[in-house]
Amino acid sequence: MKVVLDKLTKRFPNRNKKIKTEVVAVDNFCFEVPDGTLVGLLGPSGCGKSTTLNLISGLEKPTEGRVFFGDTDVTDMAPEDRGVGLVFQNYALYPHLTVQQNIMFPLQNFKGEKKLSKEVMLEKTLAAAKLVQIDPLMERKPNELSGGQQQRVAIARALVKEPKVLLLDEPLSNLDARLRLQTREEIRRIQRETKVTTIFVTHDQEEAMSISDLIVVMKDGLVHQIGKPQEVYDDPVNLFVAKFLGTPPINVFKGMVKEHKIYIGDNAILETKKAKDGDVYVAIRPEGFILNESGELEVDLKGLEVMGRDTTIVSTHEACENVEIRSIVSAETRVDPDAKTVRFSVKPAKTYIFDAESGERILY
Repeated sequence: MKVVLDKLTKRFPNRNKKIKTEVVAVDNFCFEVPDGTLVGLLGPSGCGKSTTLNLISGLEKPTEGRVFFGDTDVTDMAPEDRGVGLVFQNYALYPHLTVQQNIMFPLQNFKGEKKLSKEVMLEKTLAAAKLVQIDPLMERKPNELSGGQQQRVAIARALVKEPKVLLLDEPLSNLDARLRLQTREEIRRIQRETKVTTIFVTHDQEEAMSISDLIVVMKDGLVHQIGKPQEVYDDPVNLFVAKFLGTPPINVFKGMVKEHKIYIGDNAILETKKAKDGDVYVAIRPEGFILNESGELEVDLKGLEVMGRDTTIVSTHEACENVEIRSIVSAETRVDPDAKTVRFSVKPAKTYIFDAESGERILY
């Protein structure tokens, strides 16, 4: 089931009654989620991603715009009639019910023609439990489960009614790092097996990039970029997107374009044919540095972090906005830890320039 958001806007009254202007949580959001895809809504806290999810589910009504499931306008439809499965951040399991009873609960609410026999409900409940690999724990109650197991129960409960669209709101934020990694892989597996259109909200860019077919990067209610994860990472439209994606984060320098060259401080690091003279931000991905004794960029060495398969060179430069420059090179690369400075060349494909005022990307 494709999901179409047509000029979706949500405004809330300002809590400060002295201020008459409304708070815009989602601003003119236009997007079509292709059928059977997994889409990540990604952005910092307060960017409007959870509000967008609530508008799709029907828990919030849009101020303007429409929501379509396929060709059906569901904007004014009640949440229970939309055919969505919703998994909350805190799982929202019933503590007095067993795993089986929690999963079965949505089926017991079917009325009229949709009403199911007990045998069919048990069959569907077991199938959903097996899908998330929780079937050996059917008689346990939520307080007898780990965080990851509770998450699986919540997903099974959302899937048991065979939703048209599955919505996940920060589904992994309560799990530890190792369990988060395992569970996100499970979500990807389940989505591929069921082929249900899935939209999930996260502020964790690594999480979004690892399992999404498409990511939507948001800030202050606005959509900044939509695309395949690797494409957005490699081709950010502005400085915000470039800084938000990537671990370690991209290294940002104050720079300038002068006479067809891009400068960081006094170092001319690249040539340009298109960019006009003026102040810019120069951003270089950690993997965009090449250790080179005669390289164009000189930095002050602070230390090395050897991680086995690669080495992170930690350095500083007076023009860098980051606290430290982090450059990732092969572990086979030998660096003198006692050196005061090191020099780098930079990879053009991993180096970007942005307008110093607007932050918009400048092609060079």
